[in-house]
Amino acid sequence: MNMRKAQRGIGLWSGLFLFGTIGFIALCVIKVGPLYLNEFQVNSAVRDIASQHGAVGESVDVAAIRSALQKRWDIDYLTQVQPKDIKVVRTAGGLFLSYDYDAEVPLFGNITVIARFKADIPLRGVPPG
Repeated sequence: MNMRKAQRGIGLWSGLFLFGTIGFIALCVIKVGPLYLNEFQVNSAVRDIASQHGAVGESVDVAAIRSALQKRWDIDYLTQVQPKDIKVVRTAGGLFLSYDYDAEVPLFGNITVIARFKADIPLRGVPPG
């Protein structure tokens, strides 16, 4: 009388499903991760430039801000957003450097991931109004 032993570990189909799921998640992280790393660099550059420009009593020179951003992005090799996409926005809370852009990356086949990034960063020392 051979009694069937209890299965130990995972079976073939369970293993294929498990490794397929892990592979899909890894593919998504590998493809989409650089978009977010790029956004962190864009945000860091805009914050640094905003803290350097716009002291009280100075006029805001948009061309100088964009030039400084272009130099910084040339060094960091950022291509998802251009300095012309950075706007100086006046609100009741003061002056802000604002950007809103979409970045896309093909995942596989005809499936594309589109990520929208938006931020408003206050200029240093600019009085409101």
